[in-house]
Amino acid sequence: MIETDEQMVAELEKLSQENEYLKEQVQLLLSQLYGKKSEKMALPPSDQLSFLEAEHEKIQAEDETVEIPSHSRKASGRKPLPEELPRVEVIHDLPENEKHCPSGAELAKIGEDCSEQLDYIPPRLQVLKHIRPKYTCRACQGVEDQGATVKIAPAPKQMIPKSMASPGLLAQIITAKFVDSVPFYSQEKQFKR
Repeated sequence: MIETDEQMVAELEKLSQENEYLKEQVQLLLSQLYGKKSEKMALPPSDQLSFLEAEHEKIQAEDETVEIPSHSRKASGRKPLPEELPRVEVIHDLPENEKHCPSGAELAKIGEDCSEQLDYIPPRLQVLKHIRPKYTCRACQGVEDQGATVKIAPAPKQMIPKSMASPGLLAQIITAKFVDSVPFYSQEKQFKR
């Protein structure tokens, strides 16, 4: 069979394209097999990324502004834990022998210091509300002495300082990540449900 030059050029072009396609497939499979493994998603082109960032900033600006007559500013501080979660109160009180002033008078409760941690109990979340009553001596008010006028029980030790996560929640997150291989973004979706 005699082929013309045009047919041979077309066949060569077709084989060249198929060869390039197969090289790309091999490269993709090798990168999936031996390349970096990460939870990160592939980034979109830069023009799409800048559009997404602008939309994200716009949404955040709308959600977190506090109107004050003279100006507006972003809300500061940590978002409070949802009110619909059940609360378990844990009271850390002073021992009875420390509820007396050196002058002999009994200390009066003047308030309490509250902090909240998010706790995990296997199929549900709850909030541990740590309450530490504050005491003062009514007899010693205004009298300068070497002792403290307000007493409060020490705060419980935390695994991560200033964290809202209890040891139970941290254990669940670490176990899910490193034992069950559940990525953080998947755990976040599970907690939102």
